[in-house]
Amino acid sequence: MLNISENSISKFINISDYKSYASIKRMKVGKIKRYLVTGVLVVILIGMFLPWTQNIRAKGYVTTRLPQQHPQSIHSVLAGRIEQWYVSEGDYVAKGDTIIYISEVKSEYFDPNLLQRTTEQIDAKQQSIDSYDLKIAALRGQYIALKEALNLKREQIRNKITQAHNKVSIDSIDLAAYKNNFSIAENQYIRTKELYEKGLKTLSELQEKEYKKREAEAKVGVQQNKWLNQKNELTVLSIELLAVDQEYADKLAKSQSDLQSAVSAKMESMATVSKMKSVLSNYDERQKYYYITAPQSGYITKINKKGLGETIKEGTDIAIIVPDEYDLAVEIYLKPNDLPLLNVGDRVRLRFDGWPAIVISGWPDSATGVFAGNIIAIEQFISANGYYRILVSPDDNTKSWPQQLRVGAGVEAFVLLRDVPVWYEIWRQLNGFPADYYQGEKVNVGNLKRKAPLKSVK
Repeated sequence: MLNISENSISKFINISDYKSYASIKRMKVGKIKRYLVTGVLVVILIGMFLPWTQNIRAKGYVTTRLPQQHPQSIHSVLAGRIEQWYVSEGDYVAKGDTIIYISEVKSEYFDPNLLQRTTEQIDAKQQSIDSYDLKIAALRGQYIALKEALNLKREQIRNKITQAHNKVSIDSIDLAAYKNNFSIAENQYIRTKELYEKGLKTLSELQEKEYKKREAEAKVGVQQNKWLNQKNELTVLSIELLAVDQEYADKLAKSQSDLQSAVSAKMESMATVSKMKSVLSNYDERQKYYYITAPQSGYITKINKKGLGETIKEGTDIAIIVPDEYDLAVEIYLKPNDLPLLNVGDRVRLRFDGWPAIVISGWPDSATGVFAGNIIAIEQFISANGYYRILVSPDDNTKSWPQQLRVGAGVEAFVLLRDVPVWYEIWRQLNGFPADYYQGEKVNVGNLKRKAPLKSVK
C-alpha cells in the first residue's frame, strides 16, 4: 500500500474494481474542483473591486512647442543661378552662416557697377536741386526788387500829384485874381465911357481903359487855360499811378509764378532723388540676398536644389534646417467623444517608438519604460482627419524624456482619468460608454469658454 517494496502487485490486481477506492477517488477530485472554482471566483470577485485607472488611448508623434523650433525650409528670396554651395547634408550651421551663393539672372541687374552708376545719378540730380535753390533765391530777390521799384515809382508819382495839386491851387488863385482885375478894368471902362459921353473924359482915356479891359480879359483866358491844363495833368498823373500799379502787378505775378515753378521743379527733383535713393537701397539690399544664410542655428538635413548652374525662382526651397535647440512636445489626436472629458493639466503616460516598455493601461504605476506628460493645449476646432489635436509637454516632476528622442517619432499615449473599480470599467466597456462617463466634480465649468446662444428666429 505504501509501495515500499520493489515487487508490485498492480499488474495482478486492478484496484479500480473496488468500490471503496472509487468512492474515495471521487470524493478527492470533487473537493479539488470545488476548491479551485471557489478560489477562482474569490479572486475574480476581489479583482472586481480593485482600483482601475480609466484612460484614453491615442496615437501621435513627437513635435515641438514653438513654431520657430519646427524643421523649416530655407527659401531663396530672389530668382538666381546657383554658383557655389558652402554646406552639405548633415552639417551644423550657426545663425547667419552662408548656405549658398547665387548670381543674378534678370537683365536689369547685370551691370556690375549698378550701385556706382545709380549713386552718380543721385549726385547729378542733387546738383540740379542746388541749382534750383540758387534760382529760387534769385527769383525771390527779383520779387523783392520789383516791390521796392513799385513803391519808389508810386512815391514819385504821388509827389508829382501833390505838386500838380499845388499848381492847380496856385493857378486857381491866380485865375481869381485875374478875374478880379478884369472886373475892375471893366468897371473903369464903363465909368470912363459914361464920362466920355458926358464930355468929361477924352477919347484917348476911353481907349486906354478899353485896352486895359481887353488886356485883363486876355489874362483871364490865359490863366484859365493854364488852370485847366494843370487839372488835366493831375488827371494824367492819377491815371499814370494806376498804370504803374497794373504794370508792376503783372511783373510781380510773373515773378511769383516763376518762383513757384522753380519751387515745384525743386520738389519734383527732391522726389526723384528720394525715389532713386530708395532704388539704390533696394539694389544694395538685393545684393545681400545673393548669399543665402541660415535663419537660425541647426543641422542641414536635406538639400533640395543641388546642381551648380541650376536656375531657381523666387521662394524656391533650397534646403531644410532642423534647429539644434527645441522644446519637445507630443501631438496626439482624440475622438470627439472623448474631448469633453479632458482638461488642461491632465496626466498622460507616453510610450515612444524605439523605447521598450511594458504597459498596463489600468495600473500606470506598474508600467515600465513609459514617460509622463501633461496636457498643455486642447484644439478648439476639429482637424481635417475628424479628430481633435492635443498637445502634451513633459512632466517636470518625473524623469526626463530621452535625449535621443527626435521630432517625428511615433508615440502611443494614455490619457489618465479617474480611478474606478474594475467592475465599473467592465460595465462601461460592455455598454459602450466613454471613459469617465459620470464625471461628477471633475468638470471645470469655469475654464470653459462659451459663446452667447443664438437668438431664436421668429
